[in-house]
Amino acid sequence: MQRRDVLRAGLAVGAAGLAGCTGLVTTEPVGAPPVLEDRPDAVYFPTHVEGMEMAGMGAGGEYKFALMYSYPHRFWNVNGTSVSRTDIDDADDVHLMATVWDPETKQVLPETGLSIEIEQDGELVSQEVIYPMLSQPMGFHYGANFGLQGDGTYDVTVSVGGVSTRRTGAFEGRFADPADATIELDYTQEQRDEIMYERTPDKAGSLAAVRPMDMMMPMGIAPTGDELPGEVVGEATTGDATLLVASLESPPQGAEGAGYLAVSARTPYNRMVIPAMAMEATVTRDGETVYDDTLTRTLDPDLGYHYGAGVAVEPGDEIELRVTTPPQVARHEGYETAFMQFAPVEVTV
Repeated sequence: MQRRDVLRAGLAVGAAGLAGCTGLVTTEPVGAPPVLEDRPDAVYFPTHVEGMEMAGMGAGGEYKFALMYSYPHRFWNVNGTSVSRTDIDDADDVHLMATVWDPETKQVLPETGLSIEIEQDGELVSQEVIYPMLSQPMGFHYGANFGLQGDGTYDVTVSVGGVSTRRTGAFEGRFADPADATIELDYTQEQRDEIMYERTPDKAGSLAAVRPMDMMMPMGIAPTGDELPGEVVGEATTGDATLLVASLESPPQGAEGAGYLAVSARTPYNRMVIPAMAMEATVTRDGETVYDDTLTRTLDPDLGYHYGAGVAVEPGDEIELRVTTPPQVARHEGYETAFMQFAPVEVTV
């Protein structure tokens, strides 16, 4: 039985509910929810919610890995300021997802560059560099659709090329080397088709998000204001991203300056880390500019993934933040229209 037949049979009630909704464009195969026509330029609740199956975990080098799979997904790629949709291909059997983290701090590691190699009985099935992605239930991860060779056991090697982001604090000098881990994937179409799949016509398009999953591994959740070191001096929202601004008296090890300005970008609702943006800041004091430059993408065990610069700020300073390039990560449905158009925002210390 094909996936669309399974969904048609198992989700007939959901399809009937969707028939009465407006603002839907039928562009997907029968059985897949259509994409909303009038999506907000913000985070929105998707047309459906899917579960996933854990394939397994592994370790290599300084990293720990997890491999999951679900139904093939449509998703949206970002290239500069352009967004393009990748639809489900007839040959796709699964959407494979991988997460990489530091086993000591349990911090998820974006910007590693990750590839997957699938073998069965020693023969190569597929090999591909997969996309960095954001999804509402699991935050930052890597994923892509793959075709398999039917039911059976596959050896999936997950490889990282090292973290390209600046590392500070106890992360300085770490995560520079490539590593890999091979995880066994036991796959049957029957088991895949038992994964939870729920249409959400009553919520689709609303300004909300699917709640994070209960995971057996860390998730890329940004620190709360109370958890950030230093002092949180302001908060702003632009492009539907929340920017939490913190000031430290001295920069973390690996960064230079008389002080340190850190901006932690996170999604609304779920507080997921938003990586891979380009951001600039201007700090003005008594009408004079004391800083006007980029904020460096940085990974720190205490500050988390953030955008930082070695500049001291004082009470009364005005900080203007400008996102010059949106996050260069693919998005699952519900995130593809958010985090793309950013207006400058100001915070007064």
